[in-house]
Amino acid sequence: MQNESDSQLKLIGPFRQIVTMRDLPLKGALKDEALEVIYEGGILINSSQIVAVNSFEVLKKEFSDQLIAIDHVEEDLVALPGFIDAHTHACFAGSRARDYAARNNGKSYLEIAQEGGGIWSTVKHVREADKYDLIDATAKRLDKLLASGITTVEIKSGYGLNIEHELKMLRVINEIKQKHQIDIHATCLAAHIIPKDWEEGEEAYLQLIIDELVPKVKEEKLCHRFDIFIEEGAFSVETAKSYLNTLKERGFQLTVHGDQFHPGGSQVAIDCRAISVDHLEASGDSEIAALSKSDVIPVALPGASIGLGCAFTPARKLLDQGCSLAIASDWNPGSAPQGNLLTQAAILGTFEKLSTAEVFAGITFRAAKVLGLNDRGSLDKNMIADIIAFPTKDYREILYHQGELRVSKVWKKGERL
Repeated sequence: MQNESDSQLKLIGPFRQIVTMRDLPLKGALKDEALEVIYEGGILINSSQIVAVNSFEVLKKEFSDQLIAIDHVEEDLVALPGFIDAHTHACFAGSRARDYAARNNGKSYLEIAQEGGGIWSTVKHVREADKYDLIDATAKRLDKLLASGITTVEIKSGYGLNIEHELKMLRVINEIKQKHQIDIHATCLAAHIIPKDWEEGEEAYLQLIIDELVPKVKEEKLCHRFDIFIEEGAFSVETAKSYLNTLKERGFQLTVHGDQFHPGGSQVAIDCRAISVDHLEASGDSEIAALSKSDVIPVALPGASIGLGCAFTPARKLLDQGCSLAIASDWNPGSAPQGNLLTQAAILGTFEKLSTAEVFAGITFRAAKVLGLNDRGSLDKNMIADIIAFPTKDYREILYHQGELRVSKVWKKGERL
C-alpha cells in the first residue's frame, strides 16, 4: 500500500452508523457495549484497502487535497464489514428433498443414509454432473451469497469421494474462484464418508487420499485446507487422528467436522492442532472445557440444527468458558439446504442468548480467523475494503428482523457492486 501522502483516495459515506468490529478479542463473551459505532461515519480507501474509518466530515476535511472521488451515500445506511461464511458445501448437484421429508416423517439421519439417501445421494448426483453444470449451479449460489452480504466464502469438496471426482470438484471451485467477485477458499473434504463403492475399509481409503489425491492437490495448488467428518458412519477418532497428522506434516491447514451426533471429534481437533472444529451440537461440559484451553475455534452451524431439528451448538457455554465462536451456514443439499447465514445466526442468537456483538463477531473477524485470514473481518486501517450496508439507522434492526432486513449495498475491495 502506498503512503497516504502520495495516495489518491476515495471516501465512502456518510453512513448513519459504522459498526467497525475492530479492537475486539478473538476469544470469549462480548457485550454490545464493546462495539465501536461511528455515527455519520466515512470509510477512506486507497484502491482495495482501507486507509481510515472516522467521521465522514473529519475525513473529508483532513484528506481534501488527496481525494479523487467521493462515493456519496444518500440514504440511511448502517455499514459493517463484509460477512464471511467459513463453512459451506455450496458446490453440489441434485436435491435431497426426499431426505428432508423422510426426517420429518420420523426417520433419523443415519437411517436415511443407510437406505441410500444422505451424502451418498449427493455423491451420485455430483459424479453424474459435468464440470459446466457444477460451475453454473455453484456460481448462481455464490451470486445469492454476495447479494446477502457475504464477501468471503469457504467451499468444500466431499461429494466426489474418489480421486477423479474430488479433483473435479476442487478444479470447479478454483475455476469459479478466478471469475467470481466473491473471495473463495477451497477445502478438501474427500474424507466426508467412506464411499459405498469402496470395499477396503477406512484406513485404506484415507491412505488412498494421502498417496494419490494429496500430490495432485499440491501440484495444482487446489487448496491448502483439509477436513474430515468424525462420526459414526463416517471416520473413527483414531484413524482420523493419523490422517490429520500426516496432512499437518505435509503443510496443510486442518479443520474438523466434529461432535455433531457424538463427541470425540473436538478432542481430535485439539490434539492435531486444527484451526477449527465445526458442528459441536453434541459437545458436553468436558469437551467445552478442553476447547477453552486450546486455540481451536469452535464453529456453530445453526443451519444444520434447523435442517435436522436437533440441538444447537452450545454457543453460550462455549463463549462463557472463554472460547472463540464463529458461525457458518453449512449450506448443503441435505442437512442445511437453506443457506441464509444471517437468518441462521440471528436464530442461533435467540436460542443461545448471544449478544449482537457476539453474533456479528461470529460472521466477521472470528470467521476470518477460521480461514486463517488476517486482512478482513473488521473495518480498520489496512484491511480489505469489503463493506456491506443495511437500509436502517440502527444496527440493532439487523438481527431483530432475522434476515428479512436485506443488504442494500455491497462494496467489494472498495468497488460498489
